[in-house]
Amino acid sequence: MSSILTNNGAMVALQTLKSINSNLADTQNAISTGKTVANAKDNSAVWAISKVMEADVKGFKGISDSLNLGQSTVAVARQAAETVTDLLTDIKGKIVAAQEENVDSAKIQTDIDALRDQISAVVGAAQFNGLNLLENTDSEVESSQVNVLASLDRSATGVAASNISVIKQDLGRAEAAAGTTGLEVGASATVADGTSATFATLDGLGADDTILAGASYVVSAAGMTETTSGDAVDFGGDVVYVARDGDTLADVTRGLVDRMNVAAEDADLGVSFAVDGTNAGQINITNDAGLSIDIDSAQVNQADIADLDTYETEADGTVGGGLELLNDIDITSADGADAALVAIESLIQTSIDSAAAFGSAQGRIETQADFVSGLTDALKSGIGTLVDADMEEASARLQALQVQQQLGVQALSIANQAPQSLLSLFR
Repeated sequence: MSSILTNNGAMVALQTLKSINSNLADTQNAISTGKTVANAKDNSAVWAISKVMEADVKGFKGISDSLNLGQSTVAVARQAAETVTDLLTDIKGKIVAAQEENVDSAKIQTDIDALRDQISAVVGAAQFNGLNLLENTDSEVESSQVNVLASLDRSATGVAASNISVIKQDLGRAEAAAGTTGLEVGASATVADGTSATFATLDGLGADDTILAGASYVVSAAGMTETTSGDAVDFGGDVVYVARDGDTLADVTRGLVDRMNVAAEDADLGVSFAVDGTNAGQINITNDAGLSIDIDSAQVNQADIADLDTYETEADGTVGGGLELLNDIDITSADGADAALVAIESLIQTSIDSAAAFGSAQGRIETQADFVSGLTDALKSGIGTLVDADMEEASARLQALQVQQQLGVQALSIANQAPQSLLSLFR
């Protein structure tokens, strides 16, 4: 049956043409935006995933900037520490030359003073954007390290930032001042000539305990006597080490040992001290003085401190610099030249350790920066896989849909002309 009111063929052709036009519009949008999923309407699940990943990419770009800043800061500190090491090596050469009797010690001391001032200049200038990693004399524990933002770690519970911690290395020459109280060193032994024994143990402090900046560790000047005569064999003054931020028990022990060796050499005692390789916090003495020495714990003033908490509240000294001993180098006397040779070895090792620590931190930051760069590229590639349009496929589909559109228009035109044939029935 033919009807002039209902044209089924035209309706079918129209619906087909609408579908073709809709597909053509989607293809044109994909070509113009470059994405098959340009908004949540296109594919809500894929769009949501891509947006989360895009947010991570933005975050990693910020992390990359943080790593670059941290890398530059550490690189400046490492270069300065290496320069300080070279200058200390030059000072050692001057001190070795001063061991010869037929030299002008005053002129050599002038050269040493100039090198010493140059070290201070290098340390003072070793800052990047106002941060100097070679100064660590603050009293807050948190100040002993700098955290460089390194990553964003996404898990089921959320996102957390992770850092690379760079420990400050103090190469300053600031003088330390002992507090009114502190944890003192206890000792008791008799050491025959040519033998070694335990000189002292840092009482009341464990390897895992917190070392508070400003805590004083004291070895009394009257801590040793000659067994026969009872005469004092002392350093000429108390030996004091004031802890710095980030110090461990090993750091405190080594600091005391370095200062006792310098003082013993300066006083020409004929004894030397070493950190015990087995027991943390224990100091050993070697007696080559030609006499037997009695180390009396009663003469080494021991603080009556019940626990570490009490000790922490009483630490109020002024923190010194890592190269504090550099201030006391004076080779104008024979004993001073000998003491300077002992001191410079400790100072060189301090600067070498600092440069090595910065080198290790810089290497880790560079590795992380390379990883973040690669990870960012991988995330971008993953996002592209999810939402980017296949342009070859889009091009082929566009041409096919354009042909279908033309055919659809012709089909609709033919369907619309069908009622015209009914006019012949009424002629």
